[in-house]
Amino acid sequence: MYKKKECIAMLLAGGQGSRLYALTEKTAKPAVPFGGKYRIIDFPMSNCINSGIHTVGVLTQYQPLVLNEYIGNGQPWDLDRANSGVMVLPPYQGKDGADWYKGTANAIYQNLDFINRYDPDYVIILSGDHIYKMDYSEMLAAHKAKKADCTIAVLEVPIEEASRFGIMNTDEDWRIYEFEEKPKHPKSTKASMGIYIFNRSILTDYLIRDEKDPESSKDFGKNIIPAMLNDGLKMYAFPFKGYWKDVGTISSLWEANMDLLGTEPKFNLHDKSWRIFSRNDARPPHYIGDYAKVSNSLVTEGCEIHGIVENSVLFNGVKVARGAYIKDSVIMSDVTIGEGATVNYSIIDCDAKIGAGAVVGRPKDAASGITVIGSDITINAGSDIPAGEMVTGNTINNINK
Repeated sequence: MYKKKECIAMLLAGGQGSRLYALTEKTAKPAVPFGGKYRIIDFPMSNCINSGIHTVGVLTQYQPLVLNEYIGNGQPWDLDRANSGVMVLPPYQGKDGADWYKGTANAIYQNLDFINRYDPDYVIILSGDHIYKMDYSEMLAAHKAKKADCTIAVLEVPIEEASRFGIMNTDEDWRIYEFEEKPKHPKSTKASMGIYIFNRSILTDYLIRDEKDPESSKDFGKNIIPAMLNDGLKMYAFPFKGYWKDVGTISSLWEANMDLLGTEPKFNLHDKSWRIFSRNDARPPHYIGDYAKVSNSLVTEGCEIHGIVENSVLFNGVKVARGAYIKDSVIMSDVTIGEGATVNYSIIDCDAKIGAGAVVGRPKDAASGITVIGSDITINAGSDIPAGEMVTGNTINNINK
């Protein structure tokens, strides 16, 4: 017996991705690596769990082996829950025979049994080949507030690019009165992101009707959305303001990777409030700045290095500011080393903060012992922690006076 869910997600991940050429020769587009340690599908999957959606059907088709293996039981995304979680949904043979998914709408139609087992009020349809961070719960709240039958996420695009997208024409309340699929002469710049929320009963009715139409392309943009509009259903656009990238081409995939670079990247993987989960350790790759110098050291994922690091081991998430100097030291997870600070022959435990200009320890050849800074300790700017000192919560107040 499956527990009723308010909303479940159906993630379309069966695309061939032919415009990525060799990158998708042996794997589905959503499984293409991205950003040093992720795969494209990590982003919508992480959006689901961060948005409180814990039941996700992943529809696979083209070259599914790598993608199926990667998703596994969903544990890295906290989607291995009892009576929910993630399920891979390839085409299968039913009583009427077996068939490939013929389009996005047909793919969902073939999996109505999966949807119905959770008896959801709402179904969100997602694409598995976009790079973005989005709180779907905000979109669902807007959908419910407007008593909509369907809500479509939209992104403002330059008018010269609008003909590449499905374009929404809306009134002042964002109600959609016209939808144009890749129009030659677009009337607005509100582009569909391929993210839809439907009332489940209405979605089911239109999918069944569409499946019976031999002339249909079995596609949401070409068939389902226009049919609902023609019938006068309440359909609204939901404006999205953040970063979004369709990485369906070699150039767009390269650009999206380049957007991760710099001290103020266009797309920030270091946001702790909206983590991107993956089967790898859920940290972004380390970043080495223009003024950094790293030699004979291990630098783990998530580090940001703008200073000098020599002969040291840095655990994940360490931040070293410009002008800082670290040598012969072990710096554990999520430590921050301030601008101009010096750390020598020391062990610094997790989440400690070393203030700007502080001196921790002494050079190894001159030191009387290893300096140790405990976890969650803040060393004030300009402080001097001598060689061999053991700084804990009990001693920090005296040291920082």
